[in-house]
Amino acid sequence: MNNKLPLLLILLVLTLIGFKVFTFTVNEKELAIKLKIGKVVKSDYTPGLHLKIPGLNIIKKFDSRIQTMDNRPAPVMNTDKEYLDVDYFVKWRIKDVVTYYTTFNGSKVSAESRLSDVIKNALSEEFSHRTLQQVISTQRTEIMQTLKEKATPIAENFGMEVVDVRIKRINLSDTVSSSVFERMISEREAEAAEHRSNGQKEAVNIKANTDKQVRILLADATRDAAKIMGQGDAQATRIYAGAYTRNQELYSFLRSLEAYEKSFNGSDSMMVLDPKSDFFKHFNKK
Repeated sequence: MNNKLPLLLILLVLTLIGFKVFTFTVNEKELAIKLKIGKVVKSDYTPGLHLKIPGLNIIKKFDSRIQTMDNRPAPVMNTDKEYLDVDYFVKWRIKDVVTYYTTFNGSKVSAESRLSDVIKNALSEEFSHRTLQQVISTQRTEIMQTLKEKATPIAENFGMEVVDVRIKRINLSDTVSSSVFERMISEREAEAAEHRSNGQKEAVNIKANTDKQVRILLADATRDAAKIMGQGDAQATRIYAGAYTRNQELYSFLRSLEAYEKSFNGSDSMMVLDPKSDFFKHFNKK
């Protein structure tokens, strides 16, 4: 019994080594392919334990989860010939592990480099016919959707799936920022000058209309005053005529009193008249 114990231990160790050498495991987060003399012979592995022939088969494993490619901002030019730094990220994963491996030899760096080129080309194309205002506010969502649509068929040729493309920030380069700020200042100054000009024009129009209305009101008032004065004079004439007709002596006396009042009302002027003239005829009566 004691002689068999070392043998059992050796057999156990050999079994464990054989198990390790002739098997491999794939978990739920991995994709695996089996190579034979450099060629892929199997790729549809499910999570669990699988067999391999040591020395003949090589097993390659890849992450099946969604990956994030977050590169440095890419410089692109918009329709106004302004360089913009576009900061974006791409969500992707392996869709066809065999195509992915044969295309990039399993290198994630190479895969993301090719995908980055695809996105940059799509960015340049989309920004080339849009203004700064459009890419910043009104059409940003549309651009991201278009980037995904354009990158998807190309990525599929690499065995990759583009899950999402997102633009984080769009910044102006330093030189463009200065020119844009100067242009914004010029536009605001031009807009302010236009508002001032329109205000001056409106003020002139308002003043002209006001002066016109004043002239019309004054003319109407002068006309009405003349009309009223004429009516008053006519009425006075009729009254005087009626008074004269009824009592000529009294009318003559009243008119003389009015004449005396106007002539001697605080005036320093001197009148030299004959006391027996008609002007003093009412003073000469006894």
